[in-house]
Amino acid sequence: MNRHHLLQGCNDMEVNFFERRKILKKSNALDLIPVRLLNHEQRKEGELNILLPRFKRTWLKNIMGSFKKEEFIRIKLDSFGSATWLLIDGKKTVREISDDLGKEYPEKLEPPDETPERVNKFMSVLYQQRFISFQQLQKGTGNE
Repeated sequence: MNRHHLLQGCNDMEVNFFERRKILKKSNALDLIPVRLLNHEQRKEGELNILLPRFKRTWLKNIMGSFKKEEFIRIKLDSFGSATWLLIDGKKTVREISDDLGKEYPEKLEPPDETPERVNKFMSVLYQQRFISFQQLQKGTGNE
């Protein structure tokens, strides 16, 4: 797990495709609990970069390192995306994150009733890109 630079304590083993699909179909997206799979770095005040490992294989990293390739691809997040990323703690549901963002950025999130939908779409993109997973999809969480 460390060689992929995943967060410590994250179980990166998801249930298989069919179990995952079954869980996602019967779950309300706002009740899912997102879990970060990658680390981040501070870019400037209130904005972050997600650190995506450039190489998944250690041997490839060693070979390409000799060509002075950077170890990570930096995915830039704006202030809203950064705030959302920081609220992903493996304990809060998407709904709770959405509520927190609505309180923190009331002027930016107009109309307020669209906030959960926007946050849910952002979480979907993060999940599709494999930057996050959901606690309900992790092996050994008792959701099987």
